[in-house]
Formats: sequence, C-alpha cells, structure tokens
Amino acid sequence: MNHSARAYSVHALTATGAVFAMLAMLAAVEMNWALMFLWLVVAFLVDGVDGPLARRYDVKKNAPIIDGVLLDLVIDYLTYVFIPAYALFKSGLLPDWPGWIVIIVVTFTSALYFADTRMKTKDNSFSGFPACWNMVAVVVFALRPPPEVTLIFVVLLAIAMLLPLKFIHPMRTERWRAVSIPMAAAWTFFAGWAAWVNFHPQSWAHWGLVITTVYLTFAGIAQQLIPERRER
Repeated sequence: MNHSARAYSVHALTATGAVFAMLAMLAAVEMNWALMFLWLVVAFLVDGVDGPLARRYDVKKNAPIIDGVLLDLVIDYLTYVFIPAYALFKSGLLPDWPGWIVIIVVTFTSALYFADTRMKTKDNSFSGFPACWNMVAVVVFALRPPPEVTLIFVVLLAIAMLLPLKFIHPMRTERWRAVSIPMAAAWTFFAGWAAWVNFHPQSWAHWGLVITTVYLTFAGIAQQLIPERRER
C-alpha cells in the first residue's frame, strides 16, 4: 500500500466515527443509554488513534483532497456535544428547566468553541474546556448527582470554555504524557465497563471514572500552576 492509500485509509477510519455517531443516536432515541454510550466509547477510541495515524502518514501531504481537521470536527461535534446533550435532556436526569438550560448552553457554547482559532495552545493542549460533554455525560449517568448539581457543573464547564485554562490532550501534550495516556486509556475502559453494566450503582467502574476524570480535568490546570523544570 502506497503512502497516498495509507493516508486516505486514515480519513476513512476517521469517517467511521460518523457511523458510530448514528448508531449511538439510534440507541439514544430508543433510550437505550448503555448501548448509546458503548457506541460513543467506540467513537472515542477511533478519535484517539486516528490523530497519531494521520501524523504518521502525513495526510495533509498524501491525502490533501480531504480536510482531516474539518472531518474530525464535524464528527466530534456529534459525538462529544450533540448526542450527549440529547441524552442528558431525554434521560430524565435533568427534568424541566434545568434540562432546557443544559442543552442550550452546551450546544451553543460548543459550536463557538469548535470554531475558535485559539483552541490549541503551544504545547498542543486545549485553551479552555474542550467541549468533552460525552465524558461529562458518562459521569453524570454513573453517579446520578442531583439535577441542580449537574446544572451548576455544566454551567461552570461552559464558562471554563471561555477562560485561559489549560486542558491536556492526552496524546499530544508532552508534559506528563507517560501518565496522561494510561489515564485516558483507563477512563475509556471504565466508561465502557460502566455502560456495559448499565451504570449499576455498585459497580467499581464508577470509582475508576471519578479518579481518571479528576486527573484529565485538572492536569492541565496543574501544569499551569506548577512550573516545568528545565534542564540546564
């Protein structure tokens, strides 16, 4: 297989995320939340591996007809924003007006964030909360906090999208990457496990989700507060 064929196969892999998004949406319409999240976890896995493959096979040079960044953003909006927002609204975890506030805030602010040219920092982290509402939704479904707590949490994260707070990209942020990649892999495992057992309240997966979520949420902010030690 030549370089061009490999590069276009990476685009094809990325595009499968749209298929998984549709399967997740069909499950969501049937209110089969466990199956919906399992499909979103599969899409999350694809999103995690297609980037390194795209850089390895230099898709910008070898497959220039397709804009991989645009393709990725379209699919990410479906899997990271639109479907999780729908799930939070229709699941009953946010009844009445809190649900309406959440879907409006999440979809509106995320659309602006995805188009923000300042989204990435120099170290390939994200500037502001990167609209990972799929991760938020998994935690909410697993822990089932009171609606008011979820609403406050969502609003705070939406505000964080506009602030100069750093959030790591586990695969691309070099600092602490030896910890970040295993944490991201563990989060994916625990999310899949929690969905597989239909978010059973006694599942140990919930503790794993809490620990990995705390790290992935605050690691970038910690990096801002803790100066990096430079070799002399």
